Amino acid sequence: MSDPVDPADDSGVIGALEQQLLGETPHLTQQQVADRAGVPLEMANQLWHLLGFARTPDDAVAFTSADVRALELTNDLIRLGVLADDRQEGLVRTWGRSFARLADWQVALLADVAREMGADPTLGLLAISDEIMPRVEELQSYAWRRHLLSAGSRMLAESSSAPSTLLAVCFVDIVGYTSRSRTLSDRELVAWLESFETAVLQLAVDRGGRIIKNIGDELLLVADSPQAMADIALELARRGADPDDPFPAVRAGLAYGDVVTRLGDVFGPVVNIAARLTSVARPNSVLVDLGAYEALSGRSGEGEDDDETHAASYRLRRLRRVSVKGYSRLKVWALQLP
Repeated sequence: MSDPVDPADDSGVIGALEQQLLGETPHLTQQQVADRAGVPLEMANQLWHLLGFARTPDDAVAFTSADVRALELTNDLIRLGVLADDRQEGLVRTWGRSFARLADWQVALLADVAREMGADPTLGLLAISDEIMPRVEELQSYAWRRHLLSAGSRMLAESSSAPSTLLAVCFVDIVGYTSRSRTLSDRELVAWLESFETAVLQLAVDRGGRIIKNIGDELLLVADSPQAMADIALELARRGADPDDPFPAVRAGLAYGDVVTRLGDVFGPVVNIAARLTSVARPNSVLVDLGAYEALSGRSGEGEDDDETHAASYRLRRLRRVSVKGYSRLKVWALQLP
């Protein structure tokens, strides 16, 4: 975490932000918070630290009723078995890290907005936070609930006999995203990712595919036809390998089989395999699973000894079996143009 701002040098801005964001001026010590929440001080200190906040002196008046409520809720989750001893630290630490990164990005964004309005970033942040923060908080809650629904649907789809659809599934991942993102401002990074998604969307729609969602620098696509998806993936890889094309280098994993669809998302082992293949693909390459190989080549992949198979529009080169998370010794082929 960054060093705290000295309240004596902030012209009262930090105090005003505390009032807006926490609902009141800090008036409690850590011991008083623990006493009001009915939890031991040691537990209060541990949770505070796991959330990523700096330790405070015992006599520091730095807390509000919101901190008491947070400890009460935490104690409830422990009592209900959600925050059991074996997963308490991991879950709370994950919350802290995730929200710390999100808060850093949001403060930078609001400071940019303040500058565009011609205001001092510090004073402008205070001026616009009262109007913007409630909307951001509500939107965050909505996004969390939607992702919770999505995660729950995936779990149920993989453990139930929900109706499935035969689909070709492909993940497309930008190569070198981390290093490139470090050279860009937040605004430039967003513009770059949006241009990437727009280019993929146009190509996919033209060839019979559709984008399901983006996951950071990765896109999940589906198509009814494995041939259509193969064409899309190969064209994306070709563009990424062209030094004269601004489209970034990519890698792709393609799988074909029964997929559970729900609320616009897709779930199941076929989706998982496509994701795993993407993680091991080389730059500007497309890897396919057994289901996609059989659909594209018209041949059985079980017991095939040929190192290379030529289909009407593709060349499929057998690779060594790979073991990835959840799947051992997957049969894999590299998809190439003839």
